[in-house]
Amino acid sequence: MAELLAFGTWKTSDIKVEDFGLQKYLSLDARLVPKTGARYAGKKFYKSKVFIIERLINKIMIPGHKSGKHAKTSGHCTGKAGTAYEIMRKVLKLIEEQTKQNPIAVVAKAIENAAPREEIVTIEYGGARYPKAVDCAPQRRIDTALRFFIQGAYDKCFGKKKGVVPALAEELIAASRMDSRSLAIQKKLELERQADSSR
Repeated sequence: MAELLAFGTWKTSDIKVEDFGLQKYLSLDARLVPKTGARYAGKKFYKSKVFIIERLINKIMIPGHKSGKHAKTSGHCTGKAGTAYEIMRKVLKLIEEQTKQNPIAVVAKAIENAAPREEIVTIEYGGARYPKAVDCAPQRRIDTALRFFIQGAYDKCFGKKKGVVPALAEELIAASRMDSRSLAIQKKLELERQADSSR
C-alpha cells in the first residue's frame, strides 16, 4: 500500500522526534487534508492523536490571548479553515524552498527547540505571593510553542508590508535553528530563566 503523504507532497514516516518527552505527544501521522473536525474530542489526550500540522492550522485561526484579550483579530484569524489551510500549505512550500529540507521535519524540530521545559506558577502562602518553578507538562509544552509561533508571526506581519506566509515561515525556520530572532525561542529562554531564578 502506498504511503500517505502530507498535503499529497511530503513524507513523514522518516521524521524522528529526538525529545523523548514529546515523542508520544507530537503526532506525525500524515493527512492528505489535515482537518479531522474534532473527531477525537471528549477523549483523554485527544490532541496527541491529531497531526501536528493540523494543530498549527487551528492556531492560525485563533492565535490566542495576549494580556487577556485577542491582540490580533482580523485578516487571517477569522476562523476560516480554508484560509488557514492555504496559509499553511504556502508556508510549508516556502520553508522547503529556503531550507531544501522536508518542511514537516523543520516544523517538528522547531517545536522541539521552542517547547519550554520549565515555567513558573504563583503560590500564595500566608497572604504573601511568590513564584515557584515547575516542570512543564509535555502536552502544554507543544501548545505553548505553537501559540508562540503564531503570535510571533502575527507580530511580524500585522500592520506591516510583510505577509503572514513569509512571517510564519521565517518564525519556524529561526526556531528550528535555535535562532533568537524567533519570538518562540525568546519566550522559551525567558520562561526558563525566570524559572531558574525562582527555585
